Amino acid sequence: MTRVLRAERKAPVSGDTRSAVVFVHGYGANGADLLGLADVLGEHLPDTLFVAPDAPETIPGMPFGFQWFPIPWLDGSSEEEARRGMEAAVTDFNAFLDALMVDEDLLPEQVVLFGFSQGTMMSLHVAPRREDPVAGVVAFSGRLLEPDLLPDEVVSRMPVLLVHGDADDVVPPQSLPQAAEALQGAGFKEVYAHVMKGTGHGIAPDGLSVALAFMRDKLSL
Repeated sequence: MTRVLRAERKAPVSGDTRSAVVFVHGYGANGADLLGLADVLGEHLPDTLFVAPDAPETIPGMPFGFQWFPIPWLDGSSEEEARRGMEAAVTDFNAFLDALMVDEDLLPEQVVLFGFSQGTMMSLHVAPRREDPVAGVVAFSGRLLEPDLLPDEVVSRMPVLLVHGDADDVVPPQSLPQAAEALQGAGFKEVYAHVMKGTGHGIAPDGLSVALAFMRDKLSL
């Protein structure tokens, strides 16, 4: 059964919705965690609606923390539980995106997915398997799950921007070149990369600037 994802929203500065950015948060966070970026990005993307869903599962002992799927080495879950959780979350997230586009009268090419950490893993897994390509995927500080399956399962190839801090001690920085190689190997023509110097597991100003330029370009703003 599909779970309806609760989402935080920030309306377009102009009051006119011509595009949307969907923030996909990391493990243990929530939608509000990334929505603050809309305050910085909104003036440069005035016709863009910012939406930030909470992941479908709460984390025991973290009342305001959510997960897209369990992480065995963090929470002691089994690989099977993690896979089952991810499959369910993929269904939920796809339903959320479908409903958003219907409700806001947007086409896939008017929507960007902006992921961080586990949210990047979700975005890079979901977007290529959707029927129609979104405008782009901004992928901060995450990795591409199951890269060996991508060539056989890819349906849509959209522009992807990979951003990672070179001092990340949560998700290894080499995840960026590994993802880039796998995406290009699966036929993605537009794969861009930016390394945030001296940055750990987070979003630095230079990375956000590159992400903004990418989104303005891909949303034709």
